Amino acid sequence: MNRKILLVTGDAGESYETLYALHRFQEEGDIALIAAPSKRRLHLVMHDFEIGWDTYVERPGYCLPSDLTFDEVVVADYDAILLLGGRAPEYLRNSPALLEVVREFDRQGKWVFAICHGIQILIAAGLANSRIVTAYEHLKAEVEMGGGTYATQEAVRDGNIVTGQTWQSHPDFYREVFKCFNKVETVEA
Repeated sequence: MNRKILLVTGDAGESYETLYALHRFQEEGDIALIAAPSKRRLHLVMHDFEIGWDTYVERPGYCLPSDLTFDEVVVADYDAILLLGGRAPEYLRNSPALLEVVREFDRQGKWVFAICHGIQILIAAGLANSRIVTAYEHLKAEVEMGGGTYATQEAVRDGNIVTGQTWQSHPDFYREVFKCFNKVETVEA
């Protein structure tokens, strides 16, 4: 198949989401490259839920090297972009270079995928506006402030954009992602 997928993360990106994506695409024979603010070893984290806590907890996770910086991305070289979650999108959404990359994927009609807090980058790029998307439940207000409609499904496709709630949504999310690549007709949001 040799599709080329750009995975976006940075320090405090979600370990499980990043490694799952990398391995899942590699398993399909795709080329998956990690883009980050700088080309170096990234420090990922693990988010989980503890009884008695109102929100998730964060622990150190795996480390993973990035392959290229946002400034080095040539959108024409890729079939899709995946905006991963964790805490990284909180600061990545402030990168003008990344926001332009995401917008260019959309302008070229390429697949734009976002999971969990990755939606924050999608919102900052203006791509949630007038779209139906899903994300971690506590991002509902951000989705709505960004002009989007928040959906409660594990994964949602709206045009060329597929969003997923959390790493617990991987089965539904990646089923939808690979339907896009395999041009299987799906029910859109």
